[in-house]
Amino acid sequence: MAAAIVNEHLPTPLDATSEQPPLFDGTTRLYVSYTCPFAQRVWILRNYKGLHDKIKLVPIDLQNRPAWYKEKVYHENKVPSLEHNGKIIGESLDLIKYVDSNFEGPSLHPNDPAKKEFAEELITYSDTFNKIVFTSFKGDTVKEAGPAFDHLENALHKFNDGPFFLGHELSLVDIAYIPFVEKFQAFLSGVWNYDITAGRPKLTKWIEEVNKIDAYKPTKADPKVIVEMFSARFLAKH
Repeated sequence: MAAAIVNEHLPTPLDATSEQPPLFDGTTRLYVSYTCPFAQRVWILRNYKGLHDKIKLVPIDLQNRPAWYKEKVYHENKVPSLEHNGKIIGESLDLIKYVDSNFEGPSLHPNDPAKKEFAEELITYSDTFNKIVFTSFKGDTVKEAGPAFDHLENALHKFNDGPFFLGHELSLVDIAYIPFVEKFQAFLSGVWNYDITAGRPKLTKWIEEVNKIDAYKPTKADPKVIVEMFSARFLAKH
């Protein structure tokens, strides 16, 4: 079971005027942005494993990011990154596996060989899923994005003890997908009036169940903010 609910005070994002937190002082820090779906993956996992006291959340303002973040912390200059044991680790899919393996709390990796194999397959596909949907924003969106959501609907039929991808327990697969599905759902509904759950009962149920998870709730972005952010990024006239 997931760790007890913690009502965490979310710190103010650090910007170009902010001081850098001390580096490698023994504190484990997770650098995030509150609207970044990649960072949200690791943030959800941290919450689910009850690591609020073990992993400190350090939000970065990506619109006005501090120079020290690229120079001193993470040269890739993106989020998420994790400061742990004297090193900085990046890439969200690598990070959810790393945090799951290296920290206490419930494991989100399946033991069952069939589920393990399917999990790897779906985690690998998540990049393709995101690419299809993001690319669709520049074309015939509803037509081009639809097959990606059909893929998820079909994947959710694999283990019928649902409602999650690997059955009745949340796993890294769910955590890999939900930040993107959440944002795509808001944007496609808000801009194209396209309901990703229509005709996809398993996906509908999956979204409902994920929304009940306390570790996920504080990481959710305001749908209006997402629509504005995605519209500015993908629909701006060049």
